[in-house]
Amino acid sequence: MHRQSGTRSYPNPSPRRRLHSLAGQLFALQIVIVAAVVAGGAVLAYLFTAGRAEDTARRQVTAAAWAVADSPTVREAAAGSDPSRLVQPYAEQVRRDTGVDFVTVMDTHGIRWAHRDPAQVGKVFLGHIDQALTGGTVTETYTGTLGRSIRVVVPVFDERHRVVALVSSGITVESISEQLNVPLLALVGVASAALALGGAGTYLVGARLRRHTHGMGATELSHLYDYHQATLHSVREGLVLLDGAQRVVLCNDAARELLGLSGKLEGVPVSGLGLPESLTRALLGPAPIRDEVHLTHERVVVLNTSAVGPGLGTVVTLRDHTELQALTGELDSVRGFADALSAQAHEASNRLHAVVSLIELGRHHEAVEFATAELALAQQLTDKVVAAVGEPVLAALLLGKAAQAAERGVELTLTEDSRIDDGLLPATLSPRDLVTILGNLIDNAVDAAIEGAATAAGPPEVTVTARVDSGELLLRIADTGPGIDPQAATEVFRRGWTTKSGGRGLGLALVAQTARRNGGTVEVGREQGAVLTVRLPLGRDGAEVRVPGGGEVDALAAGGGEVDALAVSRGGREREALR
Repeated sequence: MHRQSGTRSYPNPSPRRRLHSLAGQLFALQIVIVAAVVAGGAVLAYLFTAGRAEDTARRQVTAAAWAVADSPTVREAAAGSDPSRLVQPYAEQVRRDTGVDFVTVMDTHGIRWAHRDPAQVGKVFLGHIDQALTGGTVTETYTGTLGRSIRVVVPVFDERHRVVALVSSGITVESISEQLNVPLLALVGVASAALALGGAGTYLVGARLRRHTHGMGATELSHLYDYHQATLHSVREGLVLLDGAQRVVLCNDAARELLGLSGKLEGVPVSGLGLPESLTRALLGPAPIRDEVHLTHERVVVLNTSAVGPGLGTVVTLRDHTELQALTGELDSVRGFADALSAQAHEASNRLHAVVSLIELGRHHEAVEFATAELALAQQLTDKVVAAVGEPVLAALLLGKAAQAAERGVELTLTEDSRIDDGLLPATLSPRDLVTILGNLIDNAVDAAIEGAATAAGPPEVTVTARVDSGELLLRIADTGPGIDPQAATEVFRRGWTTKSGGRGLGLALVAQTARRNGGTVEVGREQGAVLTVRLPLGRDGAEVRVPGGGEVDALAAGGGEVDALAVSRGGREREALR
C-alpha cells in the first residue's frame, strides 16, 4: 500500500489471485447456485408441462371414445352383418374432428371393425380390454400399431345395457412430444436468459465486492483484521474514527483514556460524548486540524484531524501532552530563576563595588554595615521560607518567585501561619502539579500587582499562604492589584480569558484542570485585590471552583460551560509555555 494524491491505492490482483479472493469464491459459488436453481426450475417446469399435456390427452381421448360409443351408428353397426361398412367412415370422421390419432371400433373379442389403417381392420386389437368388457373404462399407455400411445377403451351398450362392442381412442406419445417442443424451446430460452442475467448480476456484485476487499481472500482479510485490532490496542496514541454523520465508529483504548470515556461509544454522536466545548467544536469542524493543544477534564492533548473523503468521515488522532506541558512549565520556572540569579549577580556586583569603594575610602565601618545589611535582608527571607516550608519543591519555587518579583519591583511575602513540614504531602501529589498551580498563581498575582500599582495605596505586594490544614494542602495567593470583577469570576478559568495584552489565558485554566485532577478545589475571592485559594485534599472527590457570593460551579463548567479547551495551533511543534 502507498499513499498517492490523497487516496489509497492497491496493486491489481493477478487472475490467479482473483480466483482465490473472497469475491472470486463468492462469484463461483453464486454462479453454481444460480445455474442449479435455473436448471432445477426448467426441469420442474418441463415435467409440469408434460404432465399437463398427458392429462389433457387422456381427457381428450376419453371424450372422443365415449362420443363414438354412445353413437346410434355404432350400436346399429354392432347389430348388423357388416359393421365395418358403417363404422369405418364414421370413426375416421370423429378422429379428424376431435384431433386424436386413432379411433378403433371392435367386437367383444377384440377384432377390429374400424381403424385408421384399413389394413388393420379384421385383426386383433393390441391392448387390454378385459375391464371394458365388464362395463368399465381402460386407461393405459401402450405400444400398438401406431407406436406408443395414451389410449382408453370403453364399452358400447345396447338397449338392454349389454356390452356389444368396444371403442378405443388414443393419441401417440410422439404427437404429445411435438406439442411440447414449442413450450420447451420457450422454457430453454427463458432459462438461458435467467442464467445470463443471474450471472451478470453476480459478476457485478462480485466486482464491487472485489473493489471493496481489494482482491484479498478470506484468510488475508482475517489476518488484516487481527493486525488492525492488535495495532489499535497497542499504540499509545489515541485514535477515533467518525462517520459522515459525526458519530463514533471506532475509539481505541488510548483515546478512551485520554478523553476520559467509558462504555459503548460506537454510534454515539460527538456532541453526546461530554467533551469540553472547544474540543467538541474542533471535532465537528469541517477544516482539518494539525497539532492543536486542547484541555480535557484531566489531560492536555494534541489534536489532529483528517477527512477520509467527501462525506465519509474523519480520522482523529490524540497525543498526551500533559507531561510535556508540566515539563515546559518547570523549564519556564527554571528560566525565570536563571534570569533572577543573573539579575541578582549583577546587583551583587554593584553592591560589591560599593563595599570596595567604601574600604578604599577608609570608611571600613560603613562598608561592614552596608554589606551585612544586604546579607541579613536576603538571609531573612531564605530562613523564613526554609523554616516554614519543608517541602523542597515548594521552598525552591517560592524563593525563585520571590527573586523574580523583587526584580520587577513587587514584594512577595510568606504569611506567618504558613507551615508545610517535609513528608506531609501525599505521594499522589506530584511536584509538577505543585509547580503548575503555585507558579501560575504567583505569576498572575505579580502581573496584577504591577497593573494595580498606579492606583494602590501602597507598594505592589503579593502574599502567599501555604500550609496543611485539616488534611488539605492550602495554597492562597493574594495581590494588591485591581482584583477580579465578580461578574467575570466564573470566566477566569476559561481558556483564553486574560487581562494582559499578548497573553494567552492558559495559566488559570491549567490551574483548574490540575486541581481537578488531584481532587481539589479552587476558590476565587476578593480583598484588597484578587485572592485565589487552592485546596488539595488527600482524597479525590471532584474539583470545584468557588466564586464570591457563595456560588459553586464545577471547575470545568464555570459559567454554565466547561473550561474551554486550549486550542493553540502548534504548527507542528508540541511546546506551549505555561503563562
